[in-house]
Amino acid sequence: MTERTTETPRHPAPVVVVAGALYDRGRLLAARRSAPADLAGRWELPGGKLEPGEGPEEALVRELREELGVEVEPGERIPGEWPLKPGYVLRVWTARLLSGEPRPLEDHDELRWLSRSELDSVDWLDQDRPAVAEAGLRLPER
Repeated sequence: MTERTTETPRHPAPVVVVAGALYDRGRLLAARRSAPADLAGRWELPGGKLEPGEGPEEALVRELREELGVEVEPGERIPGEWPLKPGYVLRVWTARLLSGEPRPLEDHDELRWLSRSELDSVDWLDQDRPAVAEAGLRLPER
């Protein structure tokens, strides 16, 4: 009798992009993309890719320091994972501003602090919409 094995095709693990639902004084920070061209002008929760050997909370702290010039404290992970371009997924954590005033240093040209009632006032990237909805539910009162 010949033994047959069925091999499942291996898919590489997706690249994880972390984003921060950054809260301060009852508001959520929105960042308008300036690049790449197909994303420019739309709004997102700021963040970026994990570097090799880096944990997601470490990546979030590093990315928000690089992109916004602020120090943050990561909080809870917002449930869910959202596909970005093929091979990439978005995971979102809440974060509290510890120090600094956010400035659009990399990949963004405008920032806005939004109250719960203002969350729909900007054109969010499609993949950020479910995370923003969840973040809005967790938005602390002032």
